[in-house]
Amino acid sequence: MTEPSSAWLPVDCHAHTTFSDGQLTVDELIERARDRKARPSVSDHISSYMDSALTTLDEVRAYLDELEQYDVFRGGEFCWHDTLWREIPDDLARRFTHRLGSLHGIWLPNGELVYAFLRRFPNITPDEYMEAHVANLEQFAREMPVHVLAHPTLLPLSLRRIPLEELWTEEREERAIVALAAAGIAFEISNRYRPHKRFVRRAREAGVRISLGSDGHTEQQVADIAFPLSLAREIGIEDENLYDPSRHGSRTGYFASPEKRMIR
Repeated sequence: MTEPSSAWLPVDCHAHTTFSDGQLTVDELIERARDRKARPSVSDHISSYMDSALTTLDEVRAYLDELEQYDVFRGGEFCWHDTLWREIPDDLARRFTHRLGSLHGIWLPNGELVYAFLRRFPNITPDEYMEAHVANLEQFAREMPVHVLAHPTLLPLSLRRIPLEELWTEEREERAIVALAAAGIAFEISNRYRPHKRFVRRAREAGVRISLGSDGHTEQQVADIAFPLSLAREIGIEDENLYDPSRHGSRTGYFASPEKRMIR
């Protein structure tokens, strides 16, 4: 990786390519990010249950082999409810610049799994679901070795008609932020699943690192981090304090070697 330019540029820590369910190649993603004055990362889905993801360790190795040919951060988005993230060996983990964890599925106390993108919803109240969601988030923070919680306010389709501020009570926000702070996991301001300002401010006040993510899958979405950057600045986060794997370190150990360089 090459030395950065002198001018600060935000990092889009969450974007997808044709390696999973994105529409752009790696080259196209990099070009789109630079057109939008962002530093690019590729963070494709790595989960055994998704047809459009990297589903095996061999596929993950091939993915990282390919990304080594590019001047780009090398991330991956792992699903909390899946098992593949638990199988990543240390030598493979060290090849990621950063990893994201997502709550795409939530385990209820009775063992039922609730997926975020299915319209079927269990016979429980929104409050009962949210209590399970926060409990999963707390366990996620204790166990999952990731750098960023992707789209923290992503909820099942059936609940998206309810204002986030009602579902995410201040007590639930506090529990989530305490868990992330203890684990050293960053809170993503997602452009696709936009968090409410109160939640982001609570994260900032607790010292949780803030990450920017387009969650881009299309040419229109990739590197569109204008809203996340604007919100971060509005609540007083300095640009240089926004999560940057090369500046703030990597739990994978990727940047431990002196020959590692920040990308442009």
